[in-house]
Amino acid sequence: MLTMTATVNDMQNDFPKYIASILKGYEVVITDNGKEIGKFVPKVKSATPLTDSMIGILKSEDSVEEERENYLRQKYEIDN
Repeated sequence: MLTMTATVNDMQNDFPKYIASILKGYEVVITDNGKEIGKFVPKVKSATPLTDSMIGILKSEDSVEEERENYLRQKYEIDN
């Protein structure tokens, strides 16, 4: 992954530049007094292996709450 480093002052002074970099695929690490305090990552690269493995599990018309409720009904054999 392409990475850039920016200080807090850099971010304050030229925020649009860093947003443009993120949109191009860069990860931007924010530092303050030489210490990493946070980072911005492109949305497509922010998924973890766990979320990657869960993509497609839920049907688009179902919510997480509905799926959870259905799962618990089946597990505990509750009829409703």
